Amino acid sequence: MLYYIFEFLQNNYDLPGASVFQYISFRAALAVITSLVVSLVFGGHIIRFIESKQIGEEVRDLGLKGEDVKRGTPTMGGLIIISAILIPTLLFTKLDNIYIQIMIVSTLWLGIIGFIDDYIKVFKKNKEGLAGKFKIFGQVGIGIIVGLVMVFHSDIVIKEDNSVIFNDINLDSNITPTKSSKTTIPFFKNNEFDYHRLTSWMGEDAKKYAWVLFIFVVVLIITSVSNGANLTDGLDGLAAGSSAIIGVTLALFAYVSGNIIAANYLNIMYIPNSGELVIYMSAFVGACIGFLWYNSFPAQVFMGDTGSLALGGIIAVLAILIRKELMIPLLCGVFLIENLSVIIQVTYYKYTRKKFGSPKRIFLMAPLHHHFQKLGMHESKIVTRFWIVGIILAVMTIVTLKLR
Repeated sequence: MLYYIFEFLQNNYDLPGASVFQYISFRAALAVITSLVVSLVFGGHIIRFIESKQIGEEVRDLGLKGEDVKRGTPTMGGLIIISAILIPTLLFTKLDNIYIQIMIVSTLWLGIIGFIDDYIKVFKKNKEGLAGKFKIFGQVGIGIIVGLVMVFHSDIVIKEDNSVIFNDINLDSNITPTKSSKTTIPFFKNNEFDYHRLTSWMGEDAKKYAWVLFIFVVVLIITSVSNGANLTDGLDGLAAGSSAIIGVTLALFAYVSGNIIAANYLNIMYIPNSGELVIYMSAFVGACIGFLWYNSFPAQVFMGDTGSLALGGIIAVLAILIRKELMIPLLCGVFLIENLSVIIQVTYYKYTRKKFGSPKRIFLMAPLHHHFQKLGMHESKIVTRFWIVGIILAVMTIVTLKLR
């Protein structure tokens, strides 16, 4: 919104300083500041409103230390995060950019699913919340939408040739944009993978329908990452802090992917117009950090599914848009191990019950962070160590830009 106002003032009145809004770095900085202000200033008001409506967390009796303290803590704090993301996005991004439009729709879509789940838990007094099949249906729905838009929208292209004449005013004027099913695969020299390869062996006709496989991958990633973030949201500050670390990394990838000079230098895929996503992710990081002001131990508010499903979905969708979805297992390793710990626990429990008649467990409790709680480790120490692991994974992901 403000971008267009200052563009108008620059073009029509040559207002001094108005041109600074053309720079992504400047708008990204404003987005961080604004998201922090929204989180810190309006977050307190939202928490008090939630408390006035007696929207408290119904903590299950899992035999964990500190459960009694958490019981009754306001939930639906994801409203703070979503507000702190969308307000800077609406103010500082180019709203006609297809990548920004996809991110706004994805944020609202998954936020609404999480809100419905929290609403059922709190107001309907149903601890199970929204039925799992409806959650999956919603996640699959947004996955199909994102996949179809990426396949068929004319503005979502890549430029195959990154050669640049640096003294040229329009650096990419002679590079032809093309539709492509390529993505980035880490740790390989020619680190591009084309989804067409997976169907080409079936003949040229089958190759044309590789987009169907691509949409399946998109759905799988969005569902997995959003559920992984949801499972990670079990300790004060864990999901928000982990998401902020991932967000910084994705903002860096969005910047180099949307900048032809950086893409040429790093020999990576150049994605025109994707640089606007840096502003979105700056707001995302600011929102997560601002939320930590209230969510760090001991938490004054929980994000609930309203926040966790949205955070995971945002991370997944943005990684897909900048063609970095195959890096998610590394970058989102904390979410992945939380997911896997639940799958392993449930599978082993059912297997041993059927095989031996007496069920057994691998972990003291799943997801994994509860296992460490059962071992007697303090909640803050668990969260800090998970953050450290997340930082290590983020650095390893960034290193893939050169290590191949």
